[in-house]
Amino acid sequence: MTDKKNAPKDTYTAEKIQVLKGLEAVRKRPAMYIGDISVRGLNHLVYEVVDNSVDEVLAGYCTKVDIAINKDGSCTVKDNGRGIPVDMHPTEKRPALEVVMTVLHAGGKFDKNTYKVSGGLHGVGVSVVNALSEWCEVEVCRDGQVYQQRYHAGIPEADVKVVGKRKQTGTRTTFMPDATIFTTTSFNFDVISERMRELAFLNKGLEIAIKDKATGKSQTFLYKGGLVSFIEYLNESRVPLHKRPIYFSGSKEDVEVEIALQYNDSYIENIFTYVNNIHTHEGGSHLVGFKAALTRTLNTYAQKNNLFKKENISLSGEDVREGIAAVVSAKVMEPQFEGQTKTKLGNSEVKGIVESIVGDGLASFLEENPAVGKKVIEKALTAARSREAARRARELTRRKSALESGGLPGKLADCSSRDPAQCEIYLVEGDSAGGSAKQGRDRRFQAILPLKGKILNVEKARIDKILSNEEIRTIVSALGTGFGAEDFSTEKLRYHKIIIMTDADVDGSHIRTLLLTFLFRHMKQLIERGHVYIAQPPLYRVYKGRSEHYVYNDDERDQAIRRLGNKNVNIQRYKGLGEMNPDQLWKTTMDPEHRTNLQVTIEEAIDADHIFSVLMGGNVELRRKFIEDNAQYVRNLDV
Repeated sequence: MTDKKNAPKDTYTAEKIQVLKGLEAVRKRPAMYIGDISVRGLNHLVYEVVDNSVDEVLAGYCTKVDIAINKDGSCTVKDNGRGIPVDMHPTEKRPALEVVMTVLHAGGKFDKNTYKVSGGLHGVGVSVVNALSEWCEVEVCRDGQVYQQRYHAGIPEADVKVVGKRKQTGTRTTFMPDATIFTTTSFNFDVISERMRELAFLNKGLEIAIKDKATGKSQTFLYKGGLVSFIEYLNESRVPLHKRPIYFSGSKEDVEVEIALQYNDSYIENIFTYVNNIHTHEGGSHLVGFKAALTRTLNTYAQKNNLFKKENISLSGEDVREGIAAVVSAKVMEPQFEGQTKTKLGNSEVKGIVESIVGDGLASFLEENPAVGKKVIEKALTAARSREAARRARELTRRKSALESGGLPGKLADCSSRDPAQCEIYLVEGDSAGGSAKQGRDRRFQAILPLKGKILNVEKARIDKILSNEEIRTIVSALGTGFGAEDFSTEKLRYHKIIIMTDADVDGSHIRTLLLTFLFRHMKQLIERGHVYIAQPPLYRVYKGRSEHYVYNDDERDQAIRRLGNKNVNIQRYKGLGEMNPDQLWKTTMDPEHRTNLQVTIEEAIDADHIFSVLMGGNVELRRKFIEDNAQYVRNLDV
C-alpha cells in the first residue's frame, strides 16, 4: 500500500471518493435525470408529476388531472386518484409519502401488483422534481383525511401532518423550480399543452386541463374516442380515403396493444408509436411488427380478391404505407428501451404479439369492408407504379452524390475543410444573395448553395416527383446523405450545420417553410439530431455618421434611434439579403462570433406534423383559421 504521508498530491485514494446522499446527486448532476437544465428539462418536471397521475389512470383509479402554472412561477398538478399512501413504510420507517418524495426510484410502479404498467421513462419520478425545486408541497386526500408535507430543496421541513378532512381522494403537488439550477424558470405552456393532448388521446376518457394563471391561457383535453380521435386530429387537414378510422385492440402474454389507422390522399407516411404512454421516437419492435403485418395482410387480401388483376406485382412496405396515419400504442410490463435517445423499444417478444394482433384485426376489417379494402389497394398499386420512377430518380441522385461519385453541384461553393463537424452549409435564397454570401463567407468552413426560386411543396407530391425536382436533387447531392429509406444516412452528412438563409419578406418566409417541410418530411433525423438552423439577418441598419446598429425588429429600431440621439438618424430597411454587401452580410448574419442562428427542434412531433399539414396541405379553410389564430404573434410582415 502507498504510504499516505508520502503519497503524491494527485493520488486516487478512498478519501477522494465523494458520496452523495439522498437527492444530492440529482442537484449535483440534474441533466442526468431530466435531460438538460433549459426549458426542456423544466417542462420535464411537469411531465414527471403528471406521469404519477397517469399511472393511477392506467390502474383504473383516476379520471381527471388539473395543471396550473401559477403567477409566482410555481406549478400545481392535481388528480383524483387514490392519493399517495401515507402509512409507515415497513423498511424505511418513515411515511410512504415522504419516501416517495425523497428517495430515488421509490414508488408503487416497481410493484406489478400495484401498477401492472406505468409511464415515465426512467422511473425517477417526483423525488427528482422535489430535489430540483426551491420548495415543494404535497397534499394527499386519503381515508377521509387531508395530509400535507412541505420540502426545501428536497428535504422535509417537518413531518407529514393532517391538515383537514375531505371525502374525495387524490394528490396535489405544487413545486417551485430552483432558479439556481435552471437557466430559465418559465414553463412553456404550448409545449406542455401538446404533451397533455397526447396523453389525453392515449388514455381514452381522461380529462386533462391546463391553465397559465399569468396569461389566462387554458386548454382542456378529453377524447372519448381515444386513438380514433387521435387519428382524426392527425388527418384533420387531409382528405381521408375512408370515413372512419380503423381500430382494433388485443392482448397476449401481458402485452396490451391498441391500433388505429386511416388512409388519406397525401403521400406522407405518418406513424406514431408509444409504449406505456412514452412516445418511442425511434420505433422499435412494436413498429417492426406493425409494418410487417400491414404489408403481409394487404398483399394477401389483394391476391385473394384478385385486386392485382393481370399485374405481376407485390406491394412493398413503402407502397402500403403511403398516405397512412397510424398510432400504435402498447402497454408492456417490463419495457426495455434502447437507441440514441433511449426511446426505441427493444423487447423482441413484442414484435410477434403486435404482428399477430394487427394481422388478425386488419384481415377481419378488410373482409367486412371490401369497399375500403379496394380503395387502399388501389392507392398502394399507384404508389408501386410510381416506385419504379422514384427508383430511377433516386439512382440519378445517387450517381450525383458527392460521397459516391465525387461530383458536387456546379453552383455549390464548397468549403476547404473536410471535417463535417467543423463545416456548415448555407441554403441561400437567390443568386444575388448567394453571390454576397460567397464573397463574405469564411471559405475554410462555410459552404454556400444558392437556390433558384421556390422548391417543390413536398406535402403534395409523390417521391418520384420530388426527386425529379432539380433544386431538391441539388440539395440532396450537396448534403451527401442520400435519400429515401434505403439510402439516407446521417453518417454521410457533409456539413453538421445546415443553415437556411432567406429574405425577411413573404417570399422568403414561404421558401423557408418549403425547405423545412422537405427536411421534416424526408430528412427528419437531421432536425432531430440538431443539424438544422435558420439564419437571422437584420431587418434594419440604423446609422448616424460612423455609428451604426443592425437591428431585427421595430422595437430594436426605435431603441437604436434613441441611442443615436433621434435627430439626423438614417434608417436602411433591408428588403432582401442581396441588398447587403458581403462585409455587412458576414458581420451581421454569418460571423459565428456575432450572428444569431435559431436551431430548429421538434419539441412535439405531433404538433409539428399538424402545423406542416395545415400550412402546406390542401385544406384552405384550416390554413386560413391557423393564420387568423396566429396573426397576433407576427412581429414583422412584409407584404
